[in-house]
Amino acid sequence: MNLNAKYWNNRYLEGNIPWDAGQATKPLSEYFEKISDKNARILIPGAGNAHEAAYLFQLGFKNVVVCDWAEAPLQTFAEKYPDFPKKQLVCEDFFSLDEKYDYIVEQTFFCALSPDQRKAYVRQMFHLLKPKGILVGILFGIEFDRPGPPFGGSKEEYLELFGTHFEVLHMKDCENSIKPRMGSELFIELRKANSVDKRN
Repeated sequence: MNLNAKYWNNRYLEGNIPWDAGQATKPLSEYFEKISDKNARILIPGAGNAHEAAYLFQLGFKNVVVCDWAEAPLQTFAEKYPDFPKKQLVCEDFFSLDEKYDYIVEQTFFCALSPDQRKAYVRQMFHLLKPKGILVGILFGIEFDRPGPPFGGSKEEYLELFGTHFEVLHMKDCENSIKPRMGSELFIELRKANSVDKRN
């Protein structure tokens, strides 16, 4: 399976997006409701229909950048939220981005990538975050019994994976997941480390 831009664009055009919660999920909405700096630069990669972006913008965060390499969901978002700045809707490969952010939101992006891209994902997140920047979001904390995407994993695996580049502030079972994902998600809050552990 070639998980490229065309593949994902077709999924949205077909409406074959079972991962879409239809709204900003509670773990992330409740997290950002506690953040007072509304000038923070926030990136949401692999954002799809970007419900979190709409919610953050409504909360007063004006520097939210939405990135997806599928055009269809970005076009839908632009039509649905005409006041959201078009320049902050980026149709591009996440791995080619080069701006810096205070926060990056993880919501069903990591699990959509082939597992052999996970180390590259960690390196790119480290690169895109400002010093002490935060990667916050949700990861699946289970393995799936069917071919992905989505691709699952374990807390132990993630601690080793992210530990080379991040300080783990939180990695715990979600207590406020949406009902279909209850018991299968981990909430993560990871701070960019001062340096990279090159032993791994």
